[in-house]
Amino acid sequence: MPEPRPASASDYPIDLYAYEDTNDQASVIRRPSQTLRDIANYRTDRDLNGPEEDGEWESAFDGPRGELGWEWEYSDDEESFVNFSLLSHLAVQLRDKVPRGTHVKGNIPYPRAFTGKDIVTTVQQLIQKELALNHRFPANDRRAALQVARSLQSQLFFYEVEWGGRVLQDGVEDVYMFLDDPEGAGPSGSGFAEELPTGVITMLTKCYVPTCVDEDPCYAFDCPKRGSSIFAAINGGEPEAPAPLSPNKTWPETVPTEVLESLPESEINRQTIIHKIIHKEDQYIQDLDIVEFVFIRPLRNSNPPVISPPQVLEKFIEDVFGNILAVRECNKRLLEIMYVRQREEQYVIQTIGDIFLNAAAEFERVYPIYIGHHPLAEKRLKDEMDNNSDFRLFLEQASRQQTRHGQNPDAPRLDLKHFLNRPSEHLQKYPVLLEAILHETAKGNTDADYLKTAIGAIKELQTLAQLRTFQTAMGKGTPGKWEWHDLVSSDFRKTLTKEEAKRQSIIFELIKGEMAYVKDLENIEVMYIQPLRNADLPIIPPDRLEQFIREVFNNFGELHEHHAKLVEKFHVIQRQQHPTIRSITAAMFDAALNFRDAYMEYIPNYPIAAYRIDDEIATNPLFKAFVEKCVRHPDAHRLDMKNFINRPIPRLLRYELLLKGILDETPPNHDDRKEIPQVLEVIKSLGKETEPGVEDAKRKVQLWRYNSHLVFKPGEWIDMDLLDESRQLIHEGKLLRQPEGSIEWSGLSELFVLLFDNYCMSFLVLTKCKDRDGITKYNVNRRPIPLDLLTLVNFTDPPTQRGTGILRGLRGERHAADPSSNPASASSPENDSRLIYPLTLHHDGREGGPYVLYAESAQARLEWEQKLKEALTIRKVVQESNKVFEMEMLSSDTFLVPSVVGAASPPSWNQENSFTGKVTCSVPFNTADGRGLVAIGCAEGVWIGFRHDPKSMRRVLHLKMVTQCAMLEEFGIFLVLADKSLFAYHIEALVPSSPLVAQTSQIPQKLNGNRDVHFFSVGTLHGRTLVIYMKKKGLDSIFRVLEPVGEKINERARAPVGFGSRLFRSARSEWFRVYRDFFLPSESFDLIFLKARIAILCAKGFEIMDLNDFKSVTIPQREDPRLAPLAKRCDTCRPRGMFRSADDEFLLCYDEFGLYVDKHGDPSRAAGTIEWEGTAERVALHSPYILLFDSRFIEVRHLETGRLVQIIPGNDVRCIWDGRGLSTNNVLSAPIHGHDEPVVQEAQVHAVLNAPESTPRPRAVIQQVFELVPTVPLYLPEQSPQDSSRTLPHSPQFGSSTWRS
Repeated sequence: MPEPRPASASDYPIDLYAYEDTNDQASVIRRPSQTLRDIANYRTDRDLNGPEEDGEWESAFDGPRGELGWEWEYSDDEESFVNFSLLSHLAVQLRDKVPRGTHVKGNIPYPRAFTGKDIVTTVQQLIQKELALNHRFPANDRRAALQVARSLQSQLFFYEVEWGGRVLQDGVEDVYMFLDDPEGAGPSGSGFAEELPTGVITMLTKCYVPTCVDEDPCYAFDCPKRGSSIFAAINGGEPEAPAPLSPNKTWPETVPTEVLESLPESEINRQTIIHKIIHKEDQYIQDLDIVEFVFIRPLRNSNPPVISPPQVLEKFIEDVFGNILAVRECNKRLLEIMYVRQREEQYVIQTIGDIFLNAAAEFERVYPIYIGHHPLAEKRLKDEMDNNSDFRLFLEQASRQQTRHGQNPDAPRLDLKHFLNRPSEHLQKYPVLLEAILHETAKGNTDADYLKTAIGAIKELQTLAQLRTFQTAMGKGTPGKWEWHDLVSSDFRKTLTKEEAKRQSIIFELIKGEMAYVKDLENIEVMYIQPLRNADLPIIPPDRLEQFIREVFNNFGELHEHHAKLVEKFHVIQRQQHPTIRSITAAMFDAALNFRDAYMEYIPNYPIAAYRIDDEIATNPLFKAFVEKCVRHPDAHRLDMKNFINRPIPRLLRYELLLKGILDETPPNHDDRKEIPQVLEVIKSLGKETEPGVEDAKRKVQLWRYNSHLVFKPGEWIDMDLLDESRQLIHEGKLLRQPEGSIEWSGLSELFVLLFDNYCMSFLVLTKCKDRDGITKYNVNRRPIPLDLLTLVNFTDPPTQRGTGILRGLRGERHAADPSSNPASASSPENDSRLIYPLTLHHDGREGGPYVLYAESAQARLEWEQKLKEALTIRKVVQESNKVFEMEMLSSDTFLVPSVVGAASPPSWNQENSFTGKVTCSVPFNTADGRGLVAIGCAEGVWIGFRHDPKSMRRVLHLKMVTQCAMLEEFGIFLVLADKSLFAYHIEALVPSSPLVAQTSQIPQKLNGNRDVHFFSVGTLHGRTLVIYMKKKGLDSIFRVLEPVGEKINERARAPVGFGSRLFRSARSEWFRVYRDFFLPSESFDLIFLKARIAILCAKGFEIMDLNDFKSVTIPQREDPRLAPLAKRCDTCRPRGMFRSADDEFLLCYDEFGLYVDKHGDPSRAAGTIEWEGTAERVALHSPYILLFDSRFIEVRHLETGRLVQIIPGNDVRCIWDGRGLSTNNVLSAPIHGHDEPVVQEAQVHAVLNAPESTPRPRAVIQQVFELVPTVPLYLPEQSPQDSSRTLPHSPQFGSSTWRS
């Protein structure tokens, strides 16, 4: 016998016909419904006519059940045996799963009954998964389930209890039961004897392609997974529009005459109103259905899209329609309950108030939200209609469509606004209709109490909806202007005391102001930040846009986040406690503690933000137009950008005012009496703690304003570093000064003097010369005075009168303040406005001298004296702790010159006490055995000693008038220019490393022949070490280029024969050979080695020459007529040095100024020249700084910016080594900003100055020789491996460039 198996749905591919099951015994006609019933009635203890003793079934279940799989699937997934496209299968499932209960219709209870909604819901649950997976049908669409239910009804699978002929609806109006479903029978009991419905549900059939097993559609055109087949089967592919209502009948027309005659007139009126309410509710739900089926769904499914992209569309639907579908579902439940009540009580509904009382509780969750959001929805709808023509066309077509589905085609067409306004209108009608029912309700009817309570609940719901409207408006429109009394009835206000009413008004004002504040913070993002970022034509250049946004708007986003949370807390309190709020103190206290840090950052930044806005408006026309456009924005309230970013500051003050007002009106025993003062203390402390930061920001902004509004004379601009974070304005005020060149007092010039922590400057304020924006410009009257060069001379001179002049003073009218000379002012000279009080300053710079200024009062002069002393003290401390270079002595008392007082005394030739003459040169070097030495030349010879031992100096050469020295370490040659003769010494002759060195190798050689040498220079060019010296011939400069010969220098020479030859070798040097000779028809002062060329500093400027072909070009260029004033200035000054400041830029240093030029020799910066503070007698470089030597001080400036960074004062200061004339390895760091030259961290400059007069040698002046050592690394070490092995070029201050004629 074959093994039995469970029957499956696949055994019945067509369930419409019976089939014949044939075996050897007989032909039995069986229907599939009977087979399904057998399966349903299957019992595990039934005889299966199988040989259990054979153990076939036992063997089938041997082993772990989990390994077989089919048994688990059969027991847990019963739907795998159900074919949802077969009506009979669905009927069995429906019969088992539909919920049954006792339902009343016409006052008759029907046990084990169910409603049409129960049927549709059960079918929907059965086919929901199938629809979603295989047909791409929305899970919440019940149309397919409704059609299946109607198919079952048409085959009388269930019946309406009153055997009415109505088509089944997805509602609760009708009650249904199964035939032969006796009470007590189980879901699958044998009490069912009827035949199951048969048929194929074509819209639920699966794809006919055998391989269509994946989730995605197959190649078939009508594959159900495309979702088109089921839509085609339902309503022709279009969403089902709401069916029009049947013609409205009054209640008496639906009631038998005998019932009407038995009722009083009031009851008839009451039932008529109830019937009208039900009908209006049905009509209202139909209108809400129109919103979904005519507007929302077509808008989502439109192709091409009406609104795109999809996320914008969804946001639009959310903004416009809100929770209207949730409102519809809520009212559907209300209508169902009324239908049930109508069905149960048939003609006369006894109670209706309890239904609306329960509905009011449910309405509270949806109606206030929708009605509160409705004004914003209308605005969003209007904006889209104004800006989107496709959307306007869509609304027009949708409006026509809903008119076609209406009952009266001639009725006026209703637009979307009408339907969106329906919930608000409908809610307002409930109290009116319920009061009409109450009016007709007989006394003693229990429904009266329910009705009264329901009316009050719905009216309160309207108040809550009005409150929501106010909250959602966020200060915009008419609802945003409502006050507390607008939201509270006059009857309720009369129940409050005057103090409590005022307290509630202030609380409401606090909440309302907070909402407006949050809205303004949102507008900062909407009106300013987003348009600036998204502008097609950049309003602010992209490279500084984000910095501008950070500096102007700072952390406003944090403030918005904190206050948005506070508003939400306020709204919750309002909704819970309206119309009388007990307290908002807890929420306010929590917010004040949380937003403290955000305000501590935001408030001090406001002065900076305001300045950035003003500055951008003044310099950027596009930004100015943008700000003016934003002022006209509807949400701007005619306020500009600065008003918006200033909003947080007055808001804190407003908190104090409002909280104090609430406290004043709070009853004595209220908790706010203790809590509000705590909140006030937190807010007040926040204001105090931000004051220092605000003051610092104001001072910083003031510096920025001065930096942008100072006007220098052409060519006299000075970078005073006013934008530095550490810069401070110490004092400012008005002083007077006598006009230059005036002898009589013809009137005093009024100066506006500014005292910074690094500069003291006086400016003439042209208050009458304002531009149209009202910005005051300050014209610089005299050169700014660095504090390091400022001396306070006199602040004690007696006052003088404005009318007293120099000539009058010579005639004896010296001081008009003398009481004897001016009796009228004797009584109160301090009050005489004609008196002015002199103060004398001295500028020690090149264009300096004494300054006599006048203060208008003694107090003003005293204040200026105190501020100047304070500034000088601060400057001294700061300079000491932040100096770039410090002096390290090489010799402190070795080199002496006779003082003016002791000049008549004869010189002493004792080594320890002799006058050495003026120190002129020096050079550091290392010997072959590694000793670090320094050679110092002066008028009486050359001294050599250890570099860091000032006491070790010893004279090694007795030469006169030494002016230059240099060291060629590679060859061991020491060069000395003495008395205009150039000598070469072997270093072993001066500081022998061993006593065994032969004397013959220590004899010097003279390099220049018979002509006088004015200067020489040592460097490297094309890999050659060269020595170039200059001799004069008339007005021409004759140059000879020598190259050392290493073999000759290192070989042992023959012993000298005579005394003379032991001093010097022959005139023709054997150690050097002549490499080139050339001349320059101009007076020359110095020569500098570049990498591929040389630069000759001459009377014409800087002559750049190639030694290979002697082609040269003079810079700066002078052919341009616009550079005529600069060329004239260059002709009157002497060139001092030339330094590379950038890859394609050089700084040309003259004795009075500096000039940046490009590689063609043209001025490269618009600022023009850099004026030195002193007269540069010599210039040196220690990258990245240049050092300019005036006899009174050393001026240190940054090479790339020209900015003054340090002044080192001294007496008779001279540079004696500028870093040239040396070929040695030094400690190196990374190159400057990608330049080729590495940065040297050791001393690169030597100088000498006269020691202070207090030194203990009255007849001698001690010359202190020192080196300038950098105090900190001038650049952070960023060197790469290849950089670490590089050596210092012979001319570290110059780089390669291509000069063009």
